[in-house]
Amino acid sequence: MNRRQFLGGAALSGVSLACAAEDPAARSPNPKVRAITAFLKLDRARYGEQVQETLQMLRRAKRLVEAAGYPVETIRIATQPFPEYTRGLSPADTLRFFGDYDALAIRESFAANIGPAMLRDGDDPAQAQTLGEILSATKSLKASLIMAGEDGIQWKCVRAAAALVKFVVEHSPGSAANFNFAATAMVAPYGPFYPGAYHLGEGRRFAIGTEAANVVDWVFAQSVGDAPAAAARLTRELSAHAVALEKLAQQAERESGWTYMGIDATPAPLREVSIGAAIEKFTGDRFGSSGTMTAAAVITKAVQSVPAKRVGFSGLMLPVMEDSLLAQRWSEGAYDVDALLAYSAVCGTGLDTIPMPGDASARQIERILGDVASLAVKWKKPLTARLLPVKGKKVGDRTEFTDPSLVNTGIRAVR
Repeated sequence: MNRRQFLGGAALSGVSLACAAEDPAARSPNPKVRAITAFLKLDRARYGEQVQETLQMLRRAKRLVEAAGYPVETIRIATQPFPEYTRGLSPADTLRFFGDYDALAIRESFAANIGPAMLRDGDDPAQAQTLGEILSATKSLKASLIMAGEDGIQWKCVRAAAALVKFVVEHSPGSAANFNFAATAMVAPYGPFYPGAYHLGEGRRFAIGTEAANVVDWVFAQSVGDAPAAAARLTRELSAHAVALEKLAQQAERESGWTYMGIDATPAPLREVSIGAAIEKFTGDRFGSSGTMTAAAVITKAVQSVPAKRVGFSGLMLPVMEDSLLAQRWSEGAYDVDALLAYSAVCGTGLDTIPMPGDASARQIERILGDVASLAVKWKKPLTARLLPVKGKKVGDRTEFTDPSLVNTGIRAVR
């Protein structure tokens, strides 16, 4: 059996075979829903009213999903690119507006994404500088900058993103605001995961993203080293949850009048719900050892085989500092940036929450971002980069972030 047959035919045909052969009561645990994300075309003149209407839809959808046994971690509102709705404001007024919007998001308990600063090389790079100031001055706002699309790499955007990262290192408390920024490549609108979520349309859309590392862990614990069996079983389990969630989303669509855009079944981890630990159960060895690439391919193929409307990454997330096991293995030197880029060739999201020394230069950051963009364009797949240099920290130090989503780890040399 060749690689294509195993990753394609076995994973798909195995769904029906496994259903017939296995005990129907032996089912994976329900994943959490990481996000129900609404896409709002924000109007600065009446955004308060718009947000309240959007929250009504999101909270109803959350209750519906949770009543079916799927806990919802966050509700989110993502907008069109923020330069579109801040046009005409002075820099001071722009910062004041986003200070108010940040306070609203915190008060109403939703995660706010203000869209990309730049979509293409022809956009004003001053907007990237503005975004750096916004992120450094607010507590919760998320945003992005698009550095590659269907027409190739946008090198001015790459440089602007690198300069933004350096600015935030120096100007945000604890250099922490880069956690809220992603440089994205080939990321389409309507993906539910942050910080890369955005839209370019009329709004009134929503999507769902899952936190299903626990499902992968359950499957891999039962199919140690058996790639065809793992592919078939994981496809079956992820499909069952995706179909169930899609039915709930379609009900929410009918009840609210908002349009459902799809589900991103990427098995996002969070701290102890570890995709790294799941992969180690499959390989029987440390993350980064031989077999890790195979595990990444199995997961990605299963996600991309679910019989539901898909949006977003639909692959595999390996966020170094959002996964307890990945953070530990990073400190141990079990894998590095080059390994993550290699795994991204069969999965994706690229380089996510990478701790770096504070003296990393803008040029070095630019080269890393260029590698991510080059890989995304070559394979026409969505990838992102969230790089976390920390002011005053050097190789050998340990990060000291206070965000509860992050697992502190060692800072290693990133060449």
